[in-house]
Amino acid sequence: MALVLSCANQKGGVGKTTTVINLGACIAEMGYRVLLVDFDPQANLSSGLGVLAPEGVYAVMHDSTLLRQTLKPTQMKGMDVLPSSIDLVGAQVELLSMVDKQYVLKKLLQQLRQDYDFVLIDSPPSLDILTVNSLVASDAVLIPIQCEYYALEGLVQLVKTIDSVKKAFQSKLRIYGILFTMFDKRTRIAREVIDTVIKHFEKKVFSTIIPRNVRLAEAPSHGKAVIQYDPQCLGSRSYRKLAQEVVERYAS
Repeated sequence: MALVLSCANQKGGVGKTTTVINLGACIAEMGYRVLLVDFDPQANLSSGLGVLAPEGVYAVMHDSTLLRQTLKPTQMKGMDVLPSSIDLVGAQVELLSMVDKQYVLKKLLQQLRQDYDFVLIDSPPSLDILTVNSLVASDAVLIPIQCEYYALEGLVQLVKTIDSVKKAFQSKLRIYGILFTMFDKRTRIAREVIDTVIKHFEKKVFSTIIPRNVRLAEAPSHGKAVIQYDPQCLGSRSYRKLAQEVVERYAS
């Protein structure tokens, strides 16, 4: 039975999609079966993996019989993707009028949980009905935050949302871990943010910190995870360490 993790943060540009792609690839490299779910209308995860599909998660939400044929393999052995497209914008409106609108994604993924070891969902940078669907479908939440001052405000709001979803729809939902991204050791604010978050969340914080890395930024334009693009770069080494932490937390 797969562990389903949402990668969520209502703030954009924090490395959410980068983390889903590269964490997924590193877990697959360890021999696990991984499914990535692109649940963001911007479809950056899909394009970052070189997957362009006319039928994506939006079509599957209307006709679940399309689910398995919509899954696409990636260039990384053992890792598939359920792609997205700009059509998913329509779901934000359509879901609001549906019965059990919070459970649509959960019902879809229940059909696939036996086929994978890990399912990673790339949520949109908002706290709308799509993000709620992502959280309800998940066992836990992985929260990437950029090492900057405003990240703290966003983290507080997201934690409140997670608590609300837990009380209303998914009683077992928990924070799997908080991940610092785009770390620049030259700035004092980066270290201050890290110290503040660790003080409040302690063991929830991953020991791995993802640095700013040119190769990480370049890899999506080649439709590859960074471990395929440059296996020995700092970004690759960092995401391999994170994958080890994620797997160890699941096993413990």
